Amino acid sequence: MRIFQFLKPAPYIAEIQDESVVKKNYRYWRLRTFVAMYIGYAFYYFTRKSFTFAMPAMHDNLGMDNFQLGLVASILSLSYGASKFLSGIVGDKSNPRYFMSIGLILTGVFNLLFGASSTWLWFALFWGLNGWFQGWGWPGCAKLMTHWYSQSERGRWWSAWNTSHNLGGALIPLIAAFCVESFGWRYAMYVPGITCIMVGLLVIYLMRDTPQSLGLPPIEKFRNDYPPSAKREKEDNEISAKQILWDYVLKNKFIWMLAISYFFIYAIRTGLNDWSMMYLKQVKGYSSLIAGSCVCWFEIGGFLGSLVAGWGSDVLFKGKRMPVNVIFTLGVLATLLGFRLVTGYTPILDSVYLFLFGFFIFGPQMLIGIACAELSHKKAAATATGFAGCFASLGSAAAGGPLGAVTKIWGWETFFVTMAVCAVVATLCMLPLWSLKTNEVAVKA
Repeated sequence: MRIFQFLKPAPYIAEIQDESVVKKNYRYWRLRTFVAMYIGYAFYYFTRKSFTFAMPAMHDNLGMDNFQLGLVASILSLSYGASKFLSGIVGDKSNPRYFMSIGLILTGVFNLLFGASSTWLWFALFWGLNGWFQGWGWPGCAKLMTHWYSQSERGRWWSAWNTSHNLGGALIPLIAAFCVESFGWRYAMYVPGITCIMVGLLVIYLMRDTPQSLGLPPIEKFRNDYPPSAKREKEDNEISAKQILWDYVLKNKFIWMLAISYFFIYAIRTGLNDWSMMYLKQVKGYSSLIAGSCVCWFEIGGFLGSLVAGWGSDVLFKGKRMPVNVIFTLGVLATLLGFRLVTGYTPILDSVYLFLFGFFIFGPQMLIGIACAELSHKKAAATATGFAGCFASLGSAAAGGPLGAVTKIWGWETFFVTMAVCAVVATLCMLPLWSLKTNEVAVKA
């Protein structure tokens, strides 16, 4: 359809031959692309996590129980997962400048509609649609990260970008808690919604597509940084969507193992992030503002954890991602055991533990995505990460309604046991991939 022509990838133009101009333009556009991705994805979190921090007020004001609230959260995760997979396939064949921006604008629209609703059915519908357009954010970033940053530096750049999760995640509990306490839970949806519509327009202005669409050489050629044993194929060789999905994703055993581990990592991340606010209010009696202040440390820890994980995988393990993933997941398990032993009114200590949770969980949350991109084909990066992201979203869904039901029936003790089991299984899934750096079959193809 002609109306969707603008979503197609920007065409390659003649390569600039002046090396000084290439260096200058690469410096400028790499930084500008990074800023656009960072801002855009940070604000995706405003419209994804706004409901999390409105949940306690909705529980009190609308009489919704933990299972009903968790079910709404699960609906977002399921629609987000389906969208992330399908959008990954589309994302490899799209221009992220428009694909990512339009998704952000529409998540803002559905936050506004959610805030204007009053019944569970409308909540479920609008939150499901929000989840669908949330899936338009990640694929574009995965594509841009693999086209603008080469393998030897990608861990550090990707980890720096990954802190956008934490910036958005750290700001939204404070903003949402302030809105809830001052104006009511609906404004915890309205304010992020309006903000993201405006930021989506800014991202359209800032972002561009691949280096070749600006007359620049491929990043591997520019930095002379080709993957080991890789065939230096012509960048303009086309790969069909079917070939991308079947040959480089569905037939790739490494992607399957990463996807399974992603399920359990995201079950932990979502379980701790979404339910810690409720836990602190219901079990410890904290106010919304005190609980929100504790929870924001989860994102601060994640900010630092992402940077350390990216640096460690590049520098200490020379591009191997799995050793850091395993070490950090074991750190999550140790922190779970410590956090459960803390009782009473201890907001400072709870903040420390939430900081540690964020620090350790955002390492594998970020590096599994990088590993999927690197263990597939460069032109299948969005599809591979989207496929694994679908499993991640199923893990998030399991941490919504099902985990809410488990907590309602058997209590918070079972909640923590479930999180510990997820950490153990994720570790066992990642251990066989410890020594992998790239999939040579994929890069030679």
